[in-house]
Amino acid sequence: MQHLCRTIAIILSASLLTATMTGCLHRRINIVSDPPGALVHLNDVQVGRTPVEVDFTYFGVYDVRLSKPGFEPITTSENAKAPIYEWPGIDLIAEAIPTNITTTIEWSYTLEPIDNNIDGVLERARELRDDLVQDEN
Repeated sequence: MQHLCRTIAIILSASLLTATMTGCLHRRINIVSDPPGALVHLNDVQVGRTPVEVDFTYFGVYDVRLSKPGFEPITTSENAKAPIYEWPGIDLIAEAIPTNITTTIEWSYTLEPIDNNIDGVLERARELRDDLVQDEN
């Protein structure tokens, strides 16, 4: 009987130790721009100025907006793709490993200076108008 109690105590202790040693998955998005200092919005939420690193909860498509005075704004969408260890099912195993795993998604953007040349702006407007007329025909 004493041997059985001792075995049960060892099993319970090992189970408790294993349960408290589980790992943790961290998810981060790192956004940089050239030049730095652009204001960043993810899904219409301001997250800071580049370079900026933020936590995120889910993988998938994010709306990204960057703006900086003197530069053309950037509005786009990016896909935060899950690595294999974050796939459903496999992520449970990754969580059970007694270590921290950090997934960092990297996005980089180049901001173009605003063209204040009125002739260039008018030329681009004419080209856009011509493209729209051609699309309608």
